[in-house]
Amino acid sequence: MFEAVEELVGEHADLERRLADPAIHADQAGARRLNKRYAELTPIVTAYGEWKRTGDDIGTARELAAEDPDFADEIKELERRREELTERLRLLLVPRDPSDDKDVILEIKAGEGGDESALFAGDLLRMYLRYAERLGWKTELIESNESDLGGYKDVQVAVKTKASAEPGQGVWARLKYEGGVHRVQRVPATESQGRIHTSAAGVLVLPEAEDVDVEISPNDLRIDVYRSSGPGGQSVNTTDSAVRITHEPTGIVVSCQNEKSQLQNKEQALRILRARLLAAAQEEAEKEASDARRSQVRTVDRSERVRTYNFPENRISDHRVGFKAYNLDQVLDGELDPVIQACVDADSAAKLAAAQ
Repeated sequence: MFEAVEELVGEHADLERRLADPAIHADQAGARRLNKRYAELTPIVTAYGEWKRTGDDIGTARELAAEDPDFADEIKELERRREELTERLRLLLVPRDPSDDKDVILEIKAGEGGDESALFAGDLLRMYLRYAERLGWKTELIESNESDLGGYKDVQVAVKTKASAEPGQGVWARLKYEGGVHRVQRVPATESQGRIHTSAAGVLVLPEAEDVDVEISPNDLRIDVYRSSGPGGQSVNTTDSAVRITHEPTGIVVSCQNEKSQLQNKEQALRILRARLLAAAQEEAEKEASDARRSQVRTVDRSERVRTYNFPENRISDHRVGFKAYNLDQVLDGELDPVIQACVDADSAAKLAAAQ
């Protein structure tokens, strides 16, 4: 069992030797890649070392138990520990999403339901901001289009860790399961008869791309500038500060107008464009490998929902994994971990089953 781990142990030892060489750090990008791989392998090597030691201890305890029955209880405890380590190793060896350590750009878009959908989009934004706050993540509003009643027709936020995340604990590792259609059932503020309405908002989560992840040729971009509209201060409708970038090979269009300067809006638009191009490239690669990642619904149709938020019953339901809880008020206040963990566990179980 776990014969393949010996190769990883050898790779881990080789990385340790290479990282101890000061010359390797002359190439900072290369050193970062080695450090990242070393950090990914360390939990596997540590667990494997303990798994082997526990096996040796079981053998020793059995020899001693032949002479002293008091060691029988120790054998049971060691066997229980080895079972735990066996399961931990299986999970650690499940193929990881290479984007798990990345930060993300989160997009929320109102769908069917008019103003009520826009208000719900605002509720979802607040939920994610509170969740990020609880985990110590940083958030940055990139672009927003507010509705008349105070919600959002669409909004884009960057979510980042404050420091280097542990392997598999980055923002993408947790928030990637949020992509899809989120449905709300409640009595809207504009409803005079007290009837429950159903509306929906779409969430799209993109791993934020670095310059090395996506190469964009300036010749592939069409950049248009125009006067911004809506909230934004003195520059609104007075200067051509808003920017629209079209990536002509793919047809992807990104617009930004939140910042006061044209240069700032261009930089923000390029961030979003890089993230979308990275996501598109990853999806295409995974289709070719016949191993598509969890799909994210890009249309906001109420029938294609991943989660339902039922206000009258204070209930939240995730339809992909069968999760259900009656603490919707707490979830909307940022206590999302149990909901997300249910998705993480289901995903790990599916990958583990596929690997066997």
